Parts: sequence; structure tokens; C-alpha cells
Amino acid sequence: MLKVAVPSRGHLVDEHFGHCEAFTIFSVGEDKEIVEETRLTPPPACGCKSNLISTLVEMGISVLVAGGMGQGAVSYLNQNGIKVVRGAAGPVRGAVRAWLDGSLEDSAEVCQAHGSEGCSSH
Repeated sequence: MLKVAVPSRGHLVDEHFGHCEAFTIFSVGEDKEIVEETRLTPPPACGCKSNLISTLVEMGISVLVAGGMGQGAVSYLNQNGIKVVRGAAGPVRGAVRAWLDGSLEDSAEVCQAHGSEGCSSH
């Protein structure tokens, strides 16, 4: 089963990975249908959320559909086996559906708050 995480604020894609209030986690069946939706609320910590990547890996997340994020976070996610797709917006379920349908591809948009420097301590 494929698991996809989306940095979320309410039911919308959070435009900045490091400031999300939660991750909406979707379990997707072989037929590309969403079969389960749960939420992971991170503890208050580093604004970049890089400290949660090991948790996402342990949960079996293989794809992260996001708005924007710094290149450092993207690299760290990739190094841990999580594919990153940036450029999503709007309702989280719609963003995942767009990626599953092939109409959302990684925009390679780097968050200007971090540039290519990646996550810094807060």
C-alpha cells in the first residue's frame, strides 16, 4: 500500500512544509484509490520539521506532496527514501488525487525563506 503525506493546515495544503500544523496521511490502494486518511500532529519543535522525517519513514510514507520547502528538507527526505512533489495547493485530498492522476508534477520550487541553504535551527 502506498502512503502519501501532505503538510496541512486544516484541510488545505500548507504552503510551507516547516510551518504546517499537521501532516495528512493517505493510504492508497493498488487501484490508486484513497482507502484511508489520518493525521499526524507534530510536537512543537524545529520549524523545518526535519526532526519528523524518521517518523514519516517509520509510518511507511514514500511520497510527500507539498506546497513549498527548502532544498535542504527536500534532500533529507529524498535521502530517507521519500519522494517529494512540490507545487501543490488547495484541498489536501485534491492535491493527492492530482498527483495520483498524473496532473501534478514536482515544480522544483524552492522555498525562499530557506533558499538552497535548507533547514536552520530555530
